[in-house]
Amino acid sequence: MKHILFVCTGNTCRSPLAEALLQAKGDENIEVQSAGVSARPGMLASKETVAVLKEREIPLRHASRPLNKERMDWADIILTMTKSHHELAVQQFPEAADKIFTIKEFAVDSSDDIVDPIGGTMETYRKTAEELDNLMDAVLEKLKKL
Repeated sequence: MKHILFVCTGNTCRSPLAEALLQAKGDENIEVQSAGVSARPGMLASKETVAVLKEREIPLRHASRPLNKERMDWADIILTMTKSHHELAVQQFPEAADKIFTIKEFAVDSSDDIVDPIGGTMETYRKTAEELDNLMDAVLEKLKKL
């Protein structure tokens, strides 16, 4: 069983999207969680995140969680949405540095970030979901090789 932790800023948009999209792929050998480097505990996912997942018929029950040592220890792989999330996670948890990657670095060997859709239109959220969904296939392929 592999434990994957997705990390963004507030844990209300990108990381819950990634969590739900990877879970929806149905790999029973993978457990997924998400957290935020600046998350306030218990915040709901943004209404746009919920709506985009609903369009894809993917249910979401979510309450935001801060990035902490317990979650870092639980995870085999930590996938951040941006380089700055990566840097913050490594700075806070240097002992976990070898298992922290940006999602694009891990999946497709790219240094690009996942743009934060917060405050954007539904189309912005759809584009983010599409980008993350495409990356999930690459993440799964990479995980199979580990």
